[in-house]
Amino acid sequence: MLELSNKTNLLEQKSYHYSLQDVEEPNLYREIYNYDEVPRVPFNHRRVPLGMPSEIWITDTTFRDGMQSRAPYTVEQIVEIYKLLSRLGGPKGIVRQTEFFVYSETDRRALEKCMELGLPFPEITTWIRATLQDFKLVKSLGIKETGILVSCSDYHIFKKLGMTRGQALEHYKKTVYAALEMGIRPRCHLEDITRADFYGFILPFVYELQKMGDEAKIPVKMRACDTMGYGIPFGDVALPRSVPGIIYGLNHYADVPSEMIEWHGHNDFYKAVANATCAWLYGASSVNCSLLGIGERTGNVPLEAMVFEYASLRGTMDGMDPTAITDIAEYFKRETGYVIPPMTPFVGENFNVTRAGIHADGMMKDEEIYNIFNTEKLLNRPASVTITNTSGLAGIAYWLNQHYRLEGADRVKKQDPIVLHIKEWVDQQYTNGRQVAISTEELEMLTQEFTTSIQTND
Repeated sequence: MLELSNKTNLLEQKSYHYSLQDVEEPNLYREIYNYDEVPRVPFNHRRVPLGMPSEIWITDTTFRDGMQSRAPYTVEQIVEIYKLLSRLGGPKGIVRQTEFFVYSETDRRALEKCMELGLPFPEITTWIRATLQDFKLVKSLGIKETGILVSCSDYHIFKKLGMTRGQALEHYKKTVYAALEMGIRPRCHLEDITRADFYGFILPFVYELQKMGDEAKIPVKMRACDTMGYGIPFGDVALPRSVPGIIYGLNHYADVPSEMIEWHGHNDFYKAVANATCAWLYGASSVNCSLLGIGERTGNVPLEAMVFEYASLRGTMDGMDPTAITDIAEYFKRETGYVIPPMTPFVGENFNVTRAGIHADGMMKDEEIYNIFNTEKLLNRPASVTITNTSGLAGIAYWLNQHYRLEGADRVKKQDPIVLHIKEWVDQQYTNGRQVAISTEELEMLTQEFTTSIQTND
């Protein structure tokens, strides 16, 4: 059957319909996932066309997956973080949704407090166990969408659930039907999709879910979950590890609209951000993230990273307020005690700080030489230097100008007496065996001492 595609505006064959392969033994892809070895990357040299949707956005899991790896947030902390998320996402709701647990009294109180704020974005959704009681709870709270776990690899179906593929499919359908019957929009979390049989289980299962949603006139969202971080963003990679193949397949073979496809990745192999960007490029409208990347094991896709990926791909912040990222990082450090690794992009202490004197010398001439963008404008974080034995005169001069915001004729140069004075003190410190960087307090003290001595001599 030929059909004119509304995605490519080309005649395409639409005879694809994949049937469930109800195998007796699980397919564990041992040629790829030999547990005693590093997982292999299979290539099949099949090119997948780019197909970025007309609209893309970010969803948040800070209060769900992000909270599974740390002590629970208080109600007050959740409310404040939620307000910061709304500010970051802007009036267009680029940060579109955030998901909550509803198990405890604290969870529900936090959810209700956030709903009372009346903010249009991010929309509050939930993640629940597949029980009738939980569905009733979601309905009573006035929530329109909830996540439902539908584990889809044979690792989970056979080993965890003790079912066959056919039994799992029927079990999941009953759960989704319960959501649809209550008028709740189901978001199906296709857990462990990067170890699942895409043609033998994923496509026939998603086809059934699509059919159920069509009959109920309620769209069913598909969250493709790279639970173990096995996804690969490169072209020509074979399934089940191919992120382009997974997203294109859901969109093209299962006819899931882009706005109903969401990517949820983990960072076990350092590919979380690349995979999320790849999901956007190949047809998913939504990528699921957590603030600061906090999540199970190696964490989720850092939400702040995808803010800048969005701006890179779209050429605009679209109303987002990236300065909220700095406030979010400060709030986490101050109010939750979370320690952000200093080299973390955008939020780490050393993200736009240089120690090398030659770099500081370049920044004195033009900050743009060694700073990735105008971090003061976009993140309310001016570029900075840390003073050590390698900073040199240039580093000290740059620190003084930046810290005291000296402009024009007031700016100090490398050969100014105050710079030479501090440099002599710094060198003596390291000659005496010092190992750590010079603190801000020490530099302020040296500056004050020098200024006082000059005034006294005058």
